[in-house]
Amino acid sequence: MQKISVIGGSRYFGKLLVERLVSAGHQVTVINRGSTPPPAGAEHLVVDRNDESALIAALGSRTFDVVVDQICYTPVQAAIAARVFSGRTRRYVMTSTIEVYDPATAELPTVPPGTPVPEEAVDASTWQVAMDLPWHDAAYLQAHYAEGKRQAEAVFARHQGFGFAAVRSAHVLGGGAAEFTGRLAHYVEHVTRGTQITVHAEALPTVFIHYEELADLLLWVATLTDVTGPINACSDGPLDVHDLGAVIAAQAGRKAMYVSAAEGEPASPFSFDRHYVMSNARAKELGFSFSHTTSWLPGAVAEALAASAAPTA
Repeated sequence: MQKISVIGGSRYFGKLLVERLVSAGHQVTVINRGSTPPPAGAEHLVVDRNDESALIAALGSRTFDVVVDQICYTPVQAAIAARVFSGRTRRYVMTSTIEVYDPATAELPTVPPGTPVPEEAVDASTWQVAMDLPWHDAAYLQAHYAEGKRQAEAVFARHQGFGFAAVRSAHVLGGGAAEFTGRLAHYVEHVTRGTQITVHAEALPTVFIHYEELADLLLWVATLTDVTGPINACSDGPLDVHDLGAVIAAQAGRKAMYVSAAEGEPASPFSFDRHYVMSNARAKELGFSFSHTTSWLPGAVAEALAASAAPTA
């Protein structure tokens, strides 16, 4: 049994992670602003993680074996957490994103075309941190999501108070109505209505992960290993937007209709004009086994179709 704190953990794979930690017999403390109660068996601390003094007061004398941070988006948040949890935990695990590798948002090392990107392509320990940017502004943060994650990783990677691991997640699918981003629902809606999906003329592949598999990986990183540094998290089997549409079309019994995006026009989510694939070799070498995307995607699509057909209140 370990003492685990989960910051966030109120929905989707974070909530599932808390449930699995509790089921595995760990002592779990969930820290969030209280909009949703945690699963049964977890302690709940209602506090804003951005309020350093309030967070210190809420924690009291608590210490943890591991902290899993599901909702760290900026270097400012990371710096607060680094100060608060120094001396309170031996390990810190942050949920990060494939978007740290997005060449559209930063100058990154060149990877040969078609090559899955390894973790070393973004070395957070050397990434420049700018605390004075308007990270508190929601619009700025949304527009600079990838950079916020890179800089948050950088703060933790340079911190000496605990071991740090960053789980860089692929695009997460599954869970039906629980999949709150609406990206899969976007495709389901267009296919079922027979409307055109706007995609790049030459759409290239990306990687995905099922929300349950991501929860399993986070549990593994937090409780079954002492791994540090970045870990790419993606199922085997990259897909492009046409592959995704074909699975939806087969489940819905309809045909997927496409139109090429005009110059300057945004394409649908998961349509990329660049090869956007991570390598999951490091996690495999450390002992984690990934599923193949095609083994779970039809079920995820069926859930999304059922959610789209369900009556709304």
